[in-house]
Amino acid sequence: MSWRKEQRRAERGYHHGNLKEALLQAALGLIAEKGAAGFTFADAARMAGVSPAAPYRHFRDRDELLSSIAQRGFEQFEARLTAAWDDGRPDTVTAFERVGKAYLAFAREEPAFYSAMFESGLPVDANPALMAAGERAFGVIRAAAERLAALTPPGTPRPPAMMMALHIWSMSHGVASLFSRGDAARRKLPMSPDELLEAEVLIYLRGLGFPIERRPTTKTAEPPPVPPEASSGSASSPGGTSGPWGKLK
Repeated sequence: MSWRKEQRRAERGYHHGNLKEALLQAALGLIAEKGAAGFTFADAARMAGVSPAAPYRHFRDRDELLSSIAQRGFEQFEARLTAAWDDGRPDTVTAFERVGKAYLAFAREEPAFYSAMFESGLPVDANPALMAAGERAFGVIRAAAERLAALTPPGTPRPPAMMMALHIWSMSHGVASLFSRGDAARRKLPMSPDELLEAEVLIYLRGLGFPIERRPTTKTAEPPPVPPEASSGSASSPGGTSGPWGKLK
């Protein structure tokens, strides 16, 4: 749901008892214009057309308002990644590519949500609902990494799936944050963000011993080995056990 389309509706909705949604949409608009750290609680109230005291009916403070936006963003993010992964159909490699593209597309199409999710500096450990939403989103990436790790060629040490998930998250997040944003902070690039991510993951997979050529799928054993196109992977966390997606197990 675009904040631009919903802003006026949200303001009107306050007068019909929908103050919480009006504030969320107002804050999304402010994040899109000024960034996650660029507005105050009073700014959100003013943009929603209510008094400075009104937001306290639903949110303890600005951080709780931001947490609600970040949680909603992670829920939409999870839905996008889940649809892209599609339980690994029609094959692991193709589905893995779609997840990477979905990651970059979300950052490009929902910059306000993306900023609230990853750039607000919120203490995720203090918000169980936000942490759970983030974990569910990361779970899609981890599931894809587990299926990809299962394609390790015979005679090649099998990498830990969690390590792969974290590494690929880091690569995807870096490309998304620098080159695939939907706001003015996007850096210029002499290629598409999808192509850059594909190249990054190709080099990474080659370093792990995966073959770099796509081979036909057989119906008997495992899916085909990982090719270069598998490079549109998901993302990994810079912190091993914690990060913007909370604690990882």
